[in-house]
Amino acid sequence: MNGIARLFAGSSLRARALRGAGISVMGFGGQQALRLASNLILTRILFPEAFGMMALIAVILTGLQMFSDVGVTPSIMQSKRGDEPDFLNTAWTIQVIRGGLLWLAACGLAWPLAALYDAPELTQYLPVAALALLVQGFNPTRKDTAGRHLLLGRLTSLELTAQVIGLIAAIGLAWALQSVWALVISGVVAAVAQLLLFGRYLPGQPNRFRWERRAAGELIGFGKWIFLSTVAGFLFNQGDKLLLGKYLALGVFGVYNIGYFLASFPLILGRMVTQRILIPIYREKPPAASRENFLKLRKMRSLVTLGLLGMLGTFAASGVWLVELLYDDRYALAGPVVVLLAAGQVPMLVGLTYDQAALAAGDSRRFFVLAAARAVLMLGAIFAGLELAGLLGALIGQGVGYALIYPVIVWLARRVGAWDPLHDAVFLAMGLVLAGGAVWWNLEAVAALAAGQLSP
Repeated sequence: MNGIARLFAGSSLRARALRGAGISVMGFGGQQALRLASNLILTRILFPEAFGMMALIAVILTGLQMFSDVGVTPSIMQSKRGDEPDFLNTAWTIQVIRGGLLWLAACGLAWPLAALYDAPELTQYLPVAALALLVQGFNPTRKDTAGRHLLLGRLTSLELTAQVIGLIAAIGLAWALQSVWALVISGVVAAVAQLLLFGRYLPGQPNRFRWERRAAGELIGFGKWIFLSTVAGFLFNQGDKLLLGKYLALGVFGVYNIGYFLASFPLILGRMVTQRILIPIYREKPPAASRENFLKLRKMRSLVTLGLLGMLGTFAASGVWLVELLYDDRYALAGPVVVLLAAGQVPMLVGLTYDQAALAAGDSRRFFVLAAARAVLMLGAIFAGLELAGLLGALIGQGVGYALIYPVIVWLARRVGAWDPLHDAVFLAMGLVLAGGAVWWNLEAVAALAAGQLSP
């Protein structure tokens, strides 16, 4: 026990990384537990179409954020000037301006998007929901500084507190209003709560409006490739919802989104851990610098991948059972959705720990190449699946897309000296066995989905 405690103690990179990873995992677990609790309560108060509408709003807001992302957070985390007040205040000024422009863009897009998706209610919901983007623009850069130094305990607790406030608001409003407005307004409430909590409880100096030309040049120079990468990242991460929101009835789309929420738990956790933890590690211990660095990263990477694959296999095997346990019959379609989505994510999970090495080295251009390839391959695979076999084809298409993306991840990892073929071979084999076993275990539900026998 004392030996384990010593691993987490002190200010060394390993100790900070272990503490940061532990805090991130616990924080993520708390966030997802709150999301699940909210989901379970709200699905009993509201109706599937409400979740379909909110999923559509979430995709649009995420798209606006990612189509305007200039990489402020990764810039602060990797820059040598990431602790200087002039640099941080210039970054905050850019962020505030961006938040205002995002809200104006949402207001302008509300009517044409309502026409595109044949959802006239969007003209009312979207401008209000987008107020959250305006508020988030004022979040202090102290949150990014905490991530830069792997000091994540207080930051995580504040994020969880804001989420609890948003959850309470959502439940109360849903009970009172019985409409999508409950989900729209609670999102703004959570954003305001987070801003106030960050401003009051994160250590450091408050941000001020500042425009230092040298800092702005560095932020924009690094961020131009991040901007393009996030555009591609949006299409990769949200492309399924963009396409399915158009192809499927709103109620079926809402049920799909619940299945996606359960299936994507390990993948979202992995992304959060690698983004928060691996940029500082790659920056301080680049794998190409020495064999010792490479082997240390192998151990860390293997632990992360093993844990995530274990979670993924659990969700894939128990997907149908989980949905039957947690939801009523209206959401039965989500069961086989969980199984197929989780099984298809294996190649992505194995290569998840590589792409942050490029950002840590300041190579945002090659990171963009990876992001663009991901978007093209995933969208193409989902679209082809939809055309050939509807929802089932789209689910299989996502798995095919992840498999096609893996060679591009290897290309990037090799360029920065991070690729570990032994790690990949071992965990790909393990993951494929888990995925195959999960599909076989739930074959009856998957076959029913294929035959169109399940309906929400």
